[in-house]
Amino acid sequence: MSERYDVVIIGAGPAGYTAAIRCAQLGLQTACIDKWIAADGRPALGGTCLNAGCISSKALLDSSELYQRAQKEFAEHGIKVEQAGVDVTAMQARKDRLVHRLTANIAALFEDRQIKWLPGHGRLLEDNRVEFTPHGLDRPEILAAKSVVLASGSQPMELGAAPIDGERVVDSTGALSFQEVPQRLGIIGAGVIGVELGSVWTRLGAKVTLLEAQDTLLPMADITISQEAYKQFKDQGLDIRLGARVVSTRVSSKQVTVCYRIGEKEYELEVDKLVVAVGRQPCLDNLFALEAGLLLDERGFIHVDEYGTTNLPGVYAVGDVVRGPMLAHKGSQEGIAVAETIAEGKKTAVKRNSIPWVIYTEPEIAWAGRTEQALRDADIDVRVGTFYFADSARANVMSGSKGLVKIIADAMTDQILGVHIIGPWASELIAEAVLAMEFAASSEDLARTIHAYPSLAEALHEAALDVDNRAIHKIGRKKE
Repeated sequence: MSERYDVVIIGAGPAGYTAAIRCAQLGLQTACIDKWIAADGRPALGGTCLNAGCISSKALLDSSELYQRAQKEFAEHGIKVEQAGVDVTAMQARKDRLVHRLTANIAALFEDRQIKWLPGHGRLLEDNRVEFTPHGLDRPEILAAKSVVLASGSQPMELGAAPIDGERVVDSTGALSFQEVPQRLGIIGAGVIGVELGSVWTRLGAKVTLLEAQDTLLPMADITISQEAYKQFKDQGLDIRLGARVVSTRVSSKQVTVCYRIGEKEYELEVDKLVVAVGRQPCLDNLFALEAGLLLDERGFIHVDEYGTTNLPGVYAVGDVVRGPMLAHKGSQEGIAVAETIAEGKKTAVKRNSIPWVIYTEPEIAWAGRTEQALRDADIDVRVGTFYFADSARANVMSGSKGLVKIIADAMTDQILGVHIIGPWASELIAEAVLAMEFAASSEDLARTIHAYPSLAEALHEAALDVDNRAIHKIGRKKE
């Protein structure tokens, strides 16, 4: 006899576990299936984000930044550090402890909310039934549910010209698990994942070469920000080669030779390790039976409407398996919205125009809303204000005076349409911009909001003032 639930969720990454918790908060009997197995062999909640993505990368970025600061900044502060060294094993151990702590926290939340955690594989069948196969068993169980939420996440995309072998050629997960610093590291793809990984290993002493097929670094970012990022990363020692299309790779016992083309010319790059970071794709393998009739879109994502509803009654999809940016916080918000739809009949669409993007390099990069080039291409008349952290008192005190804030406002209504930041704590500063955009604020609203002095947030205030050519601490711009 089938075990029955109000909701069965397949996937316990940020989208799935958040949906499960919200469903339980609203009084629904909830089960969550997840197949993740940690390196030590135990089942773990949190998906790629907590186990081998967001948290792992931030842990290593934090450790490597401290090492870099000890080498380059501490002396200026009067702090003497003699013979600072790198212990990658200790860094990895700290990362693993953090991951274990955070995944255990989710397990505790599940227990507190009486959510049934089912480690194993879940597969959608017809009529809102779910086939659950526990780890280590061949005999599946059938679960019945009033509603099913598909949240199986994403996985690294493969590149035919650079097959992953797990030793010399690895994906992003492998690059977060190196036990020593490679002398020469190649990274195919200079997107968010590529530049973060490149930053970690450059700081720790590797000679890192980024091969990017596009002609622009971070093409999804505003051009002002991507150009500044290119300059900053080059100054830090990253070798960035744009317009580089990988043709093939040769792997030996000692190195990887990457053959790539820029224009009509062919080149070779020899590295000790090669990371393939060319994007991610939804995890749909054996997620649903064909007879269930689930509809996919032309790009291979699960087709949903603006409320996360699939073509099947009572079946929803959230997170990386549906279109939109593959961001944990976007998936979490979709999970909450779908849970409230299931429990209360509320139909709430996630506002996608103000979803923040963050890249945790140094300097950090963050943005929300549209880019200047996209707005001008759409024939929208805009006004732009900028402010450089070099003119920020707080940034100078922090030795973080590189980068800028850019605010784009509608020329007619003054509504803020985009905010783009490269600089210290951009990941935190962007929250104010998101809140302003959620409430359709104008640049004048932001300009008339008092910000503490000295603070990094003043840069947002000054950029808002600069939209109207009246920034206080900006040299060379006068009221017209």
